[in-house]
Amino acid sequence: MGLPFLDSFSAAAGRGVWHADELGLADAQVVATGHAALDAELPGGGWPVGAMTELLLPAPEAHVWRLLLPALAQAVVTRGGPVVLIGAPYEPCGASLAAQGLPVEALMWVRSEAPAARLWACEQALRCADVSAVVAWLPQARVGELRRLQLAAAQHEVLLFVCRPESVALSASPARLRIQADRSEADVSQIELHILKRRGPPLAAPVMLPARNERMTALLAAARLRRKLRLQQQGVAPAGEPAASATVVRIDAWKGGPDALDRLAVVA
Repeated sequence: MGLPFLDSFSAAAGRGVWHADELGLADAQVVATGHAALDAELPGGGWPVGAMTELLLPAPEAHVWRLLLPALAQAVVTRGGPVVLIGAPYEPCGASLAAQGLPVEALMWVRSEAPAARLWACEQALRCADVSAVVAWLPQARVGELRRLQLAAAQHEVLLFVCRPESVALSASPARLRIQADRSEADVSQIELHILKRRGPPLAAPVMLPARNERMTALLAAARLRRKLRLQQQGVAPAGEPAASATVVRIDAWKGGPDALDRLAVVA
């Protein structure tokens, strides 16, 4: 029996073949990242649902909320369940997140230092039908353990983000999507997103993302202006005198009692 001719395959079957020099189509649901420049470089135009996205970060807390907040807020609206944070390095600032669309009551924070306990909690969260998304900090996870999480995310169609140190960038990973995020050396107001793994060709240049959202940028600008005016009125800093390269100011911009946004921010 002879081999079938190549032209015997249907056109429909041909459309299901992904060519390595093309950006692949999403084979499952996606959630828009909320960052147009990043969406344009991801298969389907967003974070994959039912698959692991790996974020490689210079520090455990670096850039996570800036990257994920829009999608997490949308996932809560769509699915109605909580976002489970496993091993988060710091307690989230509920007022700040609520101001950007993610209510604090939609967060479930699982605190554990033991790697095995974090993995167990992550698997249990992925199997829960009510969960909208899982964000886990798993710096010591091995490939086999990550593969189990990838399978669990696929079986239950949950958004899964795993945060790991950038030192593992050259290590193997079962993640569908891998992104390394770091502050731009050329422009500290920007974040560089290096897409290390996607269904598509390598990127010639990183995706650039503002390090702060518009609301925080406006708050910091207003704080700088208030401080400058106050110092001028006190005669401490004459008009036109250069400001210090970095000054710590207190922001009291959130309206609402004891849960007020009352954070320390470094103003460049």
